[in-house]
Amino acid sequence: MTDQSAPHDAPAPAPATPAPAPDLFTWEFAANPYPAYAWLRENAPVRWTRLPSGVGAWLVTRYGDARQALADQRLSKNPAHHDEPAHAKGKTGIPGERKAELMTHLLNIDPPDHTRLRRLVSKAFTPRRVAEFAPRVQELTDDLIGRFAGRGSADLIHEFAFPLPIYAICDLLGVPREDQDDFRDWAGMMIRHQGGPRGGVARSVKMMRGYLSELIHRKREALPAEPTPGEDLISGLIRASDHGEHLTENEAAAMAFILLFAGFETTVNLIGNGALALLTHPEQRARLQRSLAAGERDLLATGVEELLRFDGPVELATWRFATGPLTLGGQDIAAGDPVLVVLAAADRDPERFADPDTLDLSRSDNQHLGYGHGIHYCLGAPLARLEGQSALGTLLTRLPDLRLAVEPAELRWRGGLIMRGLRTLPVEFTPLQPEGAERSPEQS
Repeated sequence: MTDQSAPHDAPAPAPATPAPAPDLFTWEFAANPYPAYAWLRENAPVRWTRLPSGVGAWLVTRYGDARQALADQRLSKNPAHHDEPAHAKGKTGIPGERKAELMTHLLNIDPPDHTRLRRLVSKAFTPRRVAEFAPRVQELTDDLIGRFAGRGSADLIHEFAFPLPIYAICDLLGVPREDQDDFRDWAGMMIRHQGGPRGGVARSVKMMRGYLSELIHRKREALPAEPTPGEDLISGLIRASDHGEHLTENEAAAMAFILLFAGFETTVNLIGNGALALLTHPEQRARLQRSLAAGERDLLATGVEELLRFDGPVELATWRFATGPLTLGGQDIAAGDPVLVVLAAADRDPERFADPDTLDLSRSDNQHLGYGHGIHYCLGAPLARLEGQSALGTLLTRLPDLRLAVEPAELRWRGGLIMRGLRTLPVEFTPLQPEGAERSPEQS
């Protein structure tokens, strides 16, 4: 038998030269960060990076490491553990929240305060309460589509994905209908911070803080002795505070603020990113439309989970800070170091998901991290899922020939670190004949 192996004195093949490290946080990166995240997973899964703000942080990109970090209580949510000077701490949260005394919310605190505050609001997001809210979400969805359905074109971000969760979360909190457009304006400034006036986010936070303080006062004055069925969330927070739960006014205002802020932008991006993924994957979109036409909902439910994994609304989990030395993914992390878990990278990890860059609406093994993991798992995830299913299912049913009005490469993504979302999503479709006068959502 002939030996086909190379002779012992033959030169060894030269090792493959690894691809150079990608540029992060550029406009090109924002449009498609996934190749860069693949490089990081392969070559530097826990990597120290200087962010555009000047703050340094560890980026965690593999699924196993990400899941560990999200549940590791040695990684605190409290910015007080950050080891950089005080001026840098303002760069690790929502602009203006510190000056507006809105820091004591679920994204900035640890147990036991986190446990206490989360318990107070968790009853608003139970499956039963969310199911009771479903008709209102569907009503909002139908009304918003009705406002542009006869035109044959729309910007799905500004006319649909953005207002739907704003009005929904305002209803849940108990913001009067006549005030909800103010919230829409403030929220719009907060998510347009890269293209808006300097300081616009902080001013919007300040105005929202003032309004919430006044609303809490008004509701406390008018609060009935006993809770009513479906009582709004702010009234529930006041009632808990007045019955020995020791909820301060700052905590109540901060809780309402973060539920609004976190509860709308994630859903804006879920609807926008999800619609884009469906429009650019016609076979998957056609599967879903056939399923909906047959009166089935299972594919819609698994499809929303897949859209959360494939191009989810939250690119990086919110800030964490090491309370002491620890090791993550083989990398030593010092006390005080910030850690950012890259959910978008973890959810495309081939070690966890088969064919991770393929959109498969029927994917069954899909324990994605799109809404986090551990004690900080997104409290409003059931509501966001409801809104995503209602929005995308109704769009594809009522506007069956929905299509992009521009080439995908022409779309622009909002700048920012934590969230991933489109600035606009222009679409075209065959205009629908009006079925009667449409009402605005705030009049519904």
